[in-house]
Amino acid sequence: MQEVARTTAVDTLPRPTTPSLRATADDRAPAGVEVRKLVVYRETVLSEAGAAPAVPAERASAAAVIANPWVGTPATTDLDETVAAIAPSLAKLLTDALVDALGGVGNVEAFGKAAVVGTAGEIEHGAALIHTPYFGNLVRAFLEGESIICFADTRGEAGETLVVPLWHKTRASTRSHYQTVTTRVADAPRPDEIVVVAAASTGPRPHARIGDRTTDPNVTPAILEDKA
Repeated sequence: MQEVARTTAVDTLPRPTTPSLRATADDRAPAGVEVRKLVVYRETVLSEAGAAPAVPAERASAAAVIANPWVGTPATTDLDETVAAIAPSLAKLLTDALVDALGGVGNVEAFGKAAVVGTAGEIEHGAALIHTPYFGNLVRAFLEGESIICFADTRGEAGETLVVPLWHKTRASTRSHYQTVTTRVADAPRPDEIVVVAAASTGPRPHARIGDRTTDPNVTPAILEDKA
């Protein structure tokens, strides 16, 4: 099956004259954290398997590139204080960008989150920024969700491609909304950076038709015995 999509990539903030967005006039620059770049991707699936989706949907990701505040620190370093200082601002920045890209929070039906840590950092550094209430609770609140937010995280070099999983923002077991968004930032993360991502969709997968838990048969390991 071939998916045909229209994708746009926009650097939604003006080019800063210094690495800190606080040097720009953009009022979306988050307090307490220096963001080198904000990259937003939006895609619309126009055709899947030769047919337009019955339920049109747009998917978007917003990625913030920040300096890793823990590079060079030992593995025993407490991360809590720094997380509390910067993660809430990142949650606001990224969800604002998603809401703008998708035409309003009421259009968002599915969400996800992710982080890519540069090669000089620990996986735990990315986890610290996306897995605590300072980020997750706020992303959920700003996107008017209730579900636990599914996620991906990794360590990689600049341009690392990341597949971000999504599911329904209020009914996580709604199988039609299990989907992914692929995102990357061409020049990030540098070794001493972290890319923090939030992603969302306005609807289900194209041609979703595999039912859900309300329509599933009762499947147990005995099904293998029956086929023996």
